[in-house]
Amino acid sequence: MTTTSQPEPPAHQEQPSRQETAPHQEPPAQDELLPATRRALLHRVAVAQVEGRAPSLVAAVVRGGELVWSGARSGPGGRQPGTDVQYRIGSITKTFTAVLVMRLRDEGLLDLTDPLEKHLPGTGVGEATVAELLAHTGGLAAESPAPWWERTPGSLRPELADVLGEEPLRHPVGRRHHYSNPGFTLLGALVEEVRGAPWEEVLRREVLVPLGLERTSGSPQAPYMEGWAVHPWADVLLPEPSEDLGRMAPAGQLWSTAEDLARFASFLARGDERVLSAESVREMRTPAAPPEAAEVRTGTSYGLGMQLQSHSGRLLAGHSGSLPGFLASLMFSAEDDLGAIVLSNCTSGPLCSTVAADLVRIVAEAEPRIPEPWRPLAQAADSVLALAGPWYWGTQVMALRITREGGLSLGPLAGGGRRSHFRSNGDGTWTGLEGYYAGELLQAVRRADGSVSHLDLGSFVFTREPYEQGAPVPGGVDPQGWRPVPE
Repeated sequence: MTTTSQPEPPAHQEQPSRQETAPHQEPPAQDELLPATRRALLHRVAVAQVEGRAPSLVAAVVRGGELVWSGARSGPGGRQPGTDVQYRIGSITKTFTAVLVMRLRDEGLLDLTDPLEKHLPGTGVGEATVAELLAHTGGLAAESPAPWWERTPGSLRPELADVLGEEPLRHPVGRRHHYSNPGFTLLGALVEEVRGAPWEEVLRREVLVPLGLERTSGSPQAPYMEGWAVHPWADVLLPEPSEDLGRMAPAGQLWSTAEDLARFASFLARGDERVLSAESVREMRTPAAPPEAAEVRTGTSYGLGMQLQSHSGRLLAGHSGSLPGFLASLMFSAEDDLGAIVLSNCTSGPLCSTVAADLVRIVAEAEPRIPEPWRPLAQAADSVLALAGPWYWGTQVMALRITREGGLSLGPLAGGGRRSHFRSNGDGTWTGLEGYYAGELLQAVRRADGSVSHLDLGSFVFTREPYEQGAPVPGGVDPQGWRPVPE
């Protein structure tokens, strides 16, 4: 009987990792979380590595903008990867590309409703809008024509026509959500056309450098992990090829680390004025595509370059990624200011997105976020303060409050109903940010003497008293007013 030894999955490196972790130990910097929480996180990662039969798996948790925990597991004899070891992150690249497109929108260089043809003519799919490509509703095919782009050189597809093929559409434009890798190739080409520079160069200049993502790159930089396939019926390994994706790079080229992606997750939750505002990243994680029936059942949807899912009662945003030899997930809860990264170097195995969601849940439930102390506002304009309090839409009492951010919130005083926050437009009007009133204009209508007559919100009239006499209530108010039930 002959036995064959299997190669250990190496991490190529030129210098030691900044965070070397001995087997079954955690680095000292993780003291910010309670020991029981750290053990629960390590247990989840360890189970995922064993059950997924992953050559290695590294995970990190970010809270309040700081890396508060990381853990890694690898097979016997394998080096424990630190948070600065690169893995290929696949389609998480799409979120980086989406950030570049949103920057172009915020600079006024394009509009999300623009058809692609306006900025990138001659593709043959120019009817699809920028927003539809970001949300995978452009009707494009899921993949480029054969041979499969993830396992073959990008040099086989040097032009956009090679990526799109002779029949690039699978569905009518704008009708349904259909995940499309070529769609993000088009968005990368759009960035290059508008900026006049290669996609990766623009990405480095406008996102990676400002956010301090020094270990995120288009090609691997030591130390990095090799990608492996694990035999489905035996515990043996096969190396996977690592191709330069060429034109398909904006859909899945990047390599990154748990540390860099933790920083990126924090940016996606909070925004950073050097790259994108909090309002713009919030827009990215707002559902923008009609969910398929299966997605309705599982509570998943898609925003603008971000996947959305409901997990344990909280909304998570982020993206998963996979390329031959690698699996990855970045998930965060903006409400909890908490995110998780999971990276592995195998073609299939651990469910990284489920693991990441579980890491968020473990910390959120074991150590719920302690709110900032309440403090009074530094200032509040008398004209705005006069609007606060109860208002009536018909007979329903609504509460208008001034938020700490200087905007307004409006919602039922009790029970369910339409609620929204509103941002100030600086001219005495406010714009709704979510729900039924998203994008709708709220304004106080004043009488000739300057006093407030009523609030107008998208043609809804809110008055200080229910069906207030003299107010412009649609349909009018019976002049005899309120009365008992007639006998």
